[in-house]
Amino acid sequence: MVDVARYFLNFLTEESCGKCTPCREGVHQMLGILKRITKGEGKEGDVETLEEMGEIIQKTSLCGLGQSAPNPLLSTLKYYRDEYEAHIRDKKCPGGVCKALITYRINADLCTGCHLCAKACPENCIAGELKQKHTIDASRCIKCNACYETCNVDAVERV
Repeated sequence: MVDVARYFLNFLTEESCGKCTPCREGVHQMLGILKRITKGEGKEGDVETLEEMGEIIQKTSLCGLGQSAPNPLLSTLKYYRDEYEAHIRDKKCPGGVCKALITYRINADLCTGCHLCAKACPENCIAGELKQKHTIDASRCIKCNACYETCNVDAVERV
């Protein structure tokens, strides 16, 4: 949901006419905070700052766009606050969509050594011989999700 709010605010920054400061600058600033959060760089107090900014923008914008611009953010904060807190406190993305907060690993108990994940990896960061357990070099992984989508036995896990 954090990424959903980021998506909508990104769209709204492009749609703002720029006439009033609350909409033009406020939405841009909220988007910046959300981008930091989705990169794992969020800090304590960001959620409260976003709530306060959203309410101010709603009350002080001149048009309907500005007055409703914070709604996606405020709705996700209301119903999915725990996801924001997981991004900030735990540096984890419960939805598994924020690339900076995801790591991939292969569960050795499930891996059959079929080599499909290694063939799908564009960075060749999966090691292991055919019919042997495989491993992922996280330092080289670009988090493209190809290994996860290819694995037929669900041995590749997003953490």
